[in-house]
Amino acid sequence: MQRCGNLFEPLQLPCGLTLKNRIAKSAMSDSLGDGTGHPTAEQIRLYQRWAAGGLAVSIIGEVQLTAGYAENPGNLVLNDASDLDRFRRLARHGGANDTKLWLQLGHAGALAYAPTSNPKGPSALDLPGLRCVEMTLDEMRQLPSEFARTAWLAQQAGFGGVQIHAAHGFLLGQFLSPLFNKRSDEYGGPIANRMRPLLEAIEATRAAVGPDFPIAVKLNSSDQLEGGFDKEDALKVVAALDRSSVDLIDISGGTYFPGAKSASDGTGRGPYFLEFAKRARAVTTKPLMLTGGFKTRAQAEDAVASGAVDIVGLARALVLEPSLPDLWKADRKLEPFFPRFSDPPEGGVTAWYTMRLTEIGADKETPVFGDLGQATRDYEARNKSRTIIWLRHFANDVVGQT
Repeated sequence: MQRCGNLFEPLQLPCGLTLKNRIAKSAMSDSLGDGTGHPTAEQIRLYQRWAAGGLAVSIIGEVQLTAGYAENPGNLVLNDASDLDRFRRLARHGGANDTKLWLQLGHAGALAYAPTSNPKGPSALDLPGLRCVEMTLDEMRQLPSEFARTAWLAQQAGFGGVQIHAAHGFLLGQFLSPLFNKRSDEYGGPIANRMRPLLEAIEATRAAVGPDFPIAVKLNSSDQLEGGFDKEDALKVVAALDRSSVDLIDISGGTYFPGAKSASDGTGRGPYFLEFAKRARAVTTKPLMLTGGFKTRAQAEDAVASGAVDIVGLARALVLEPSLPDLWKADRKLEPFFPRFSDPPEGGVTAWYTMRLTEIGADKETPVFGDLGQATRDYEARNKSRTIIWLRHFANDVVGQT
């Protein structure tokens, strides 16, 4: 495995797969599913365009194991009830140009989209804007097999790998946080117990897909909440992942719990979690990916050249310029122009970028950025429409509706 390379050198993962360069499209909730958990033509075109732009890896965010705990009604759902041929088309087009198209395996837990869910988390919560019930021990013991089954189906559909989501306040990240995990059984208490669901999901997934299929993990450096998952615990999880069969650790941070500030909405000039990545490098030989805050080629080059990380994860930069890797390689565009929004509403910036993805998937993006308010209204209207479709399609799967 190479160290201290440049952005356009290949990278070999422990499973034996070689990535063509060090640039990845980080997982984003593109919300482009059709409301029945299946890909749309726009979603397929979006990932096809990203593949054509020169990425080594492209990760589809929040692909759900079941319909009951989705993050958004535009999420994909991949399980035994899915039409695998529709996923195969996405895998084929999004995996063109030697881009490895991976699915991020998601379960929103306490953050499950309330209109389509009965949110469940490690412990019961009754907070402003956030209520959930506690997962039972039987549900916990079933969870690893659900991750494994979706990963196996992804492999059968032709996707190039999977990423297990343990960051940003979703279920496995909730288990890691002492702020939200108050359990007294083997899944609560010390960090060795709180990381158990993640490690069990990895073990079951590896058994299902075999030794040659890439498995990544997305992990918070911290959830940036007082009393929550902190950097010292995160380093202990990294050390445990070093002893596991994962092929890549994607470091990020922050949470989508109501009222928490999103790291991606900040105004910082550099990568957000680079200092933590340097500490993580000391406790693992696994390839490290860093997601968050990369806005220029120089920042990405410096992070890889330093040896702190092996691959950089780009998200919003690739929404602004889908062909950025090829443009960087050709010295044609060193950084995209990022729009500035004054006093955006909570979730407004995310809505704007999400609707920009819709434009790219329809080949209708323009150099003129649209209005934030209109994008937010369009995003909310689409969610309402997809919610109706979701509830009708998954009537026998979605529980706890009132």
